[in-house]
Amino acid sequence: MKTVMILLMTVLVMTGAVHAEEFLLTSPQVKDGGSMAEEQVFAGFGCNGGNKSPALVWRSAPAGTKSFAVTVYDPDAPTGSGWWHWVIFNIPSTAAGLAKDAGNPSSGKAPNGSIQSRTDFGKPGYGGACPPVGNSPHRYIYTVFALKTDMIPLDSDASAAMVGFFLNADKLASASLTAYYGR
Repeated sequence: MKTVMILLMTVLVMTGAVHAEEFLLTSPQVKDGGSMAEEQVFAGFGCNGGNKSPALVWRSAPAGTKSFAVTVYDPDAPTGSGWWHWVIFNIPSTAAGLAKDAGNPSSGKAPNGSIQSRTDFGKPGYGGACPPVGNSPHRYIYTVFALKTDMIPLDSDASAAMVGFFLNADKLASASLTAYYGR
């Protein structure tokens, strides 16, 4: 009888795990595995893009999520440490995404209370793709973090590495999509 109960409980637990929804990140402008549009490309350093952050949508955040953060990272940048293109955190738990051009700090499109901190461009806000001419297409990894804290105690002058420390310490789950761009 004990073996039957253990087997039954195991099946019930496994069934619940199978039905749990995966935390997902999508975008109407950026398709996972696709090429980045010129609208998301940097305007400077020889690039002539629109430098607009894409709209991002997430769903199925885990229970206990108190806030979100989003990063955009290029691991292929020839710096020895990649390149941080966007860091925004303290996004309220009620948010289900970010509006197009929310990465422009003066647009007013970022959620109230959120903070955009310094990127590798040296200032807060979204900085689009602009890899060196002749490089193979770079990967641009958009990641949303579901966090177990409602506030990361940093400001807009924080480095991406410092924010990353807190994101990893407070992460419940993350979801990513990757776009490619070369020139």
